[in-house]
Amino acid sequence: MKFRTLGRHVKEGTKNLGRNGWMTFASISAVTVMLFVVGAFLLLILNANSFADSVEDDVEIRAYIELTATPEQQEELKEEIEATENVEGVTFLSKDEGLDQLIDSLNDAGGAFESIREENPLNDAFVVRATSPQLTESVASEVEELPYVESVNYGQGFVERLFAFTELARTIGIILIVGMMFTAMFLIANTIKITIIARKREIQIMKLVGATNGFIRWPFFVEGMLLGIVGSLIPILALGFGYAYLYSRFGQQFETLFFSLLPPFPYLWQIAALLIGIGAFIGVWGSVMSVRKFLKV
Repeated sequence: MKFRTLGRHVKEGTKNLGRNGWMTFASISAVTVMLFVVGAFLLLILNANSFADSVEDDVEIRAYIELTATPEQQEELKEEIEATENVEGVTFLSKDEGLDQLIDSLNDAGGAFESIREENPLNDAFVVRATSPQLTESVASEVEELPYVESVNYGQGFVERLFAFTELARTIGIILIVGMMFTAMFLIANTIKITIIARKREIQIMKLVGATNGFIRWPFFVEGMLLGIVGSLIPILALGFGYAYLYSRFGQQFETLFFSLLPPFPYLWQIAALLIGIGAFIGVWGSVMSVRKFLKV
């Protein structure tokens, strides 16, 4: 296609936005509303996944060392744990540090345990992290079989339920996003189709006077793409400013509730690019599919 011809199609498609007033407004409004909902869901799912990841990353294994183990045996045990498959790191936790953590976790009630500090009954331990949270159970089983390990604790029962819940939440999130995108595609495409149906006589006349299918289709192609892009700008701005305000205003408060909002950037840039891409694709797809039936004269 010649550059001059392409310029003509772009110019014609741009003019059509103004010529069709209310229908253009209806199409852009449909794109705006649906992409705003899709973008809001994306932000929600991203934060939910981040929270699930942070919770999973906190899962650790505590291998309690036998009280009779000598320092040399403890070092030997550490080397064996580090050599275990799927172990990412091993940290020594003395019984005094373990007692401090226990007291801190009980807040005011922890003061009652200060009296046992001189005769601390706790075991020294190794804190073990698996290469993947989902491998925690298998790693714990292998570590428990090693010599000089009295017992292993990784939150048995709770951890399995936690992983099942986070996996279910991710799956539901993906299904919701995909469902919202397909719903947006069909609703927006139908709105654009109504816009083009209102101009079917124009298409038929152009066809009868000898215009090729490509010559007729390209202005609608450009028009649909512009409808999608323009319609995506409003939700991008609304979500961008809204989320940035929410993060600056309530970000620290969320952190006190053991939940951190994702920082606005680069995630807002990624969502903006995705919404523009979705808007342009839906606009082009809706226009091409709708105009195709009127090219058969």
